[in-house]
Amino acid sequence: MSIRINDTVPDFTAETDQGTISFHDWIGDSWAIMFSHPKDFTPVCTTEFGAVSQLADEWAKRNTKVIGVSVDSAEDHKKWKNDIETFSKAEAGFPIIADSELAVSKLYDMLPAEAYMPDGRTPAHSATVRSVFIIGPDKQLKLSMTYPMTVGRNFAEILRALDGLQLTGSKGVATPANWQVGEDVIIPPTVSDEDAKEKFGSFNAVFPYLRFTKAPD
Repeated sequence: MSIRINDTVPDFTAETDQGTISFHDWIGDSWAIMFSHPKDFTPVCTTEFGAVSQLADEWAKRNTKVIGVSVDSAEDHKKWKNDIETFSKAEAGFPIIADSELAVSKLYDMLPAEAYMPDGRTPAHSATVRSVFIIGPDKQLKLSMTYPMTVGRNFAEILRALDGLQLTGSKGVATPANWQVGEDVIIPPTVSDEDAKEKFGSFNAVFPYLRFTKAPD
C-alpha cells in the first residue's frame, strides 16, 4: 500500500533485537522515526546507524523514539550492533526490526508486494529498503524519504526536519527553505494580516502571500 502524508501508518507486530513489539503501542505518545536498511554488515548503513546512535540525546530532547528496520535476523542485528558501536563510539540503544520475511518492507511500500528474495540475497536485492518515516504521536505519517544505496542519509537534516515538523504542527506556521531552529518562520496565507498581527505581533511582508515573523517560543 502507498502511504501518504497524514495517513495513519500501518500497525504491525514484529521481532526486534530487543524483543517483540506492537508498533503503535511502541510509539505510544512519542514521535517516532523508522529508518530502514537493505542488509546488516554493510558499509553505508553502518555509518548511518552510527550517526543515529550519536544523536541519542537529541532524539530524547524531542520526545522521539527511533527504530531501525533491516532484512536480517534479530541475532544478526545484535552482532552488527557491536560494529556500529565500535565505529560510532556510541551505544546503539534503539531496537532494530528483524524483517527477514519482508513484511514491514512491503507493508510500508518499500518493496513490490510480489518481491521475493531467496537465501543468500545481497543488499542489491533489497536496495529500495532505504527509507525514512517520521511519525507523529497521532500515528500519522509526517514525512518520508527514500535514498539510493550509494548515498548516506543526512541525519542532521532529518533532525532539522523533525524540529520543523514539531514547530509548525504546534504553532501554525511554516518554515522557509534551509530554515534552522531560531530563524524566522512563514505565516501561512490562510491567516489574514489582522489575525497575523494578533497572533504573531509584527511581521515582514515580502509579498502579500510571503510574510515572515519570529519563530514562536
